[in-house]
Amino acid sequence: MYDGIETFGAVVAHRAENDGDRRFVRFEETELTFGELSDGGNRIANALVSLGIGKGDKVAVMLPNGPEYLVTWTGLCRLGVVEVPINVAYKGDLFAYLLNQAECRAIVVARQWVDRVAAVAARLETLDHVVVVGDGAVQSVAGVTTHDFAGFVASAATTDPGVAVATEDPSVILFTSGTTGPSKGAVLSHKANFRLCTNVIDLMGYGAGERLFTVFPLFHVNARYNTILPGLVLDDSDCVMHDRFSASRFWDFCRAEGVTAINYMGALLMMLFKQPERDDDADNPVRRAYGAPSPVEIHEAFEKRFDVKIVEVYGSTETGTATMNTVENFKLGSCGFAVPYYDVKIFDEMDNEVPPGTEGEIVVRPKEPYVMFTEYYRNPEATVKAFRNLWFHTGDRGVMDTDGYFTFVDRMKDAIRRRGENISSWEVEKVIADHPAVLDAAVVGVPSELTEEEVLVVIQLNEDAELDPVELLDHCQDRMAHFAVPRYVRFVDAMPRTPSQRIEKYKLREEGLTDDTWDRESVGYEVRR
Repeated sequence: MYDGIETFGAVVAHRAENDGDRRFVRFEETELTFGELSDGGNRIANALVSLGIGKGDKVAVMLPNGPEYLVTWTGLCRLGVVEVPINVAYKGDLFAYLLNQAECRAIVVARQWVDRVAAVAARLETLDHVVVVGDGAVQSVAGVTTHDFAGFVASAATTDPGVAVATEDPSVILFTSGTTGPSKGAVLSHKANFRLCTNVIDLMGYGAGERLFTVFPLFHVNARYNTILPGLVLDDSDCVMHDRFSASRFWDFCRAEGVTAINYMGALLMMLFKQPERDDDADNPVRRAYGAPSPVEIHEAFEKRFDVKIVEVYGSTETGTATMNTVENFKLGSCGFAVPYYDVKIFDEMDNEVPPGTEGEIVVRPKEPYVMFTEYYRNPEATVKAFRNLWFHTGDRGVMDTDGYFTFVDRMKDAIRRRGENISSWEVEKVIADHPAVLDAAVVGVPSELTEEEVLVVIQLNEDAELDPVELLDHCQDRMAHFAVPRYVRFVDAMPRTPSQRIEKYKLREEGLTDDTWDRESVGYEVRR
């Protein structure tokens, strides 16, 4: 094990010293050893130093799963540089906002997405350097210096840069979905990352010799802290990563690779369950699956069919895992009881604790320092509001029973969860409202046949204006992530409103999919990735 070291760069150095030639991660066609990860990280760190980037600076990373991402992550941690992972689907206004809000001085970006940087370069306030990963000529970006990743690191030293990084130092800024305003950057310390990791290890009963598999991207919490970190600190263990999920080939791959545990979120379990049954469904090496949500209607049938124990939890970007079921203490339909390092309660709108069986907001308070996020970066108002009365307010509605088990009910905020991605209704509405035919728009989530939600936009047009749904989606495609483009479009003469003229979204959710709702899938409309 890692002997209590709690910074990513230091643990990598520890494993390289003891297991340098051992494989750490397999990425479909390539592999990365602990030694290669450590040396590559040092090269990145020393190359960044040559650009004047050092401890406390912010560097964005916009890469697919691959060795370059892990090497970059290691190098940033060695320097005490704060990483800003960027969802590879982001572009346009939101992309520029994130880079500016986090004060990023550099971005490490895959070649296929450099044009997105170039498209917003004139609006970037702090970016000085673009490091481009991938073969081919380096594309210039106006106003900043571009570097080829391979050449950038080739001549840099493999020696440790010698920067002291403490467990309580900031490690990463993870942007949450904005709801009533722009996305907020949650600052997590190295300790927060490793506390989540060690809790996953304990909860899952991991030991030496694990092979952990994920199909989720490294810009998400799930892959980073539930797969990569456990694989890093467990003896004789490694990780396998894919960039895309294939329900039809999933179990065959697990058999071929000897995978012992998987992570799930979004609709993954449902998509696996909907595959045609096979005689060898239960003949696989996977012992346990970790994540959320696990649909009640298939939970027990899934476990029996695939001979896998499902571990269901509740948490957020800010808290990591806050409540957990265990294999020994499990209650179907609940998300478990509070993890050892948090107090979790249910409050009413006046922040009074409510009795068991009463719905309210889920609130969380740490028992240890630095185990949850420390602030929303450059957003003190949001930080104070979230921590009012000394409890972190999740914005989620839940209920606790008399045995101390929590059940997630719904979101009190307007974020939409679609296929494992959090979507800001506010940010989608902002793009749609920019269309000249649109007077007002409200975006809500409606139930999906795959669990979670699909995106419905309800639109009130300007007087005498007309708008074809296809034209609207064409307007959206280049201005937002592919997963945020609405599936459903409905036009109304007037929005339901409160006396203060706020749209009553709960009424739109209750109405759901009406007879006059347009469905892009019914006409074969294709959303570009």
